[in-house]
Amino acid sequence: MIGMIDYGAGNIASVINVLDELNCKYIVSDHEAELLKCEKIIFPGVGEASSAIKRLYLSNLINMLRVTNKPLFGICLGMQLLCEKSKEGNICALGILPTSTEKFDETKVKVPHMGWNQVRFKGESKLFTNITNDSFFFFANSYYVPLNEFTIGITDYNGEFSAAIQKDNYYGVQFHPEKSGATGIQIIKNFIELC
Repeated sequence: MIGMIDYGAGNIASVINVLDELNCKYIVSDHEAELLKCEKIIFPGVGEASSAIKRLYLSNLINMLRVTNKPLFGICLGMQLLCEKSKEGNICALGILPTSTEKFDETKVKVPHMGWNQVRFKGESKLFTNITNDSFFFFANSYYVPLNEFTIGITDYNGEFSAAIQKDNYYGVQFHPEKSGATGIQIIKNFIELC
């Protein structure tokens, strides 16, 4: 059973469509007790960081997300919230990754970063099983996670940033696999079956 965190993120329906396509059993919940019964957790995200953190606090999910040993997969904002801080709203986030999200420089690039971009793998990860290096994925982000020791995928948008991360049981992607066609579906399938 997969548990998907419900904290008002805007792309839950799209992720549900992929889980249905994969014939995967899942629940969507903001209750710790229900999520703890699941084997793995998906942390989706389209929205604003400070509002999302507030919802997580109100749902008493912060501590569980910080200490879980279950495989957890953050998507877009869900990955960004794994960082220590976010420049979006200048908030303290979950503190899993020892870095802060940054905002793209609007004087140098169009913000948000929107559309298809290549991801170059760094090292090996089960998340990328059966996926070709430099594959294209769909991005929609104004903020990004800088390169760090846990970066496993890199994208360039006026400079390189983390397209994917892995630290212990925590996985994350900045792009939207649920909107990235067959390759994106493979990413979600890999998380469910291999990670």
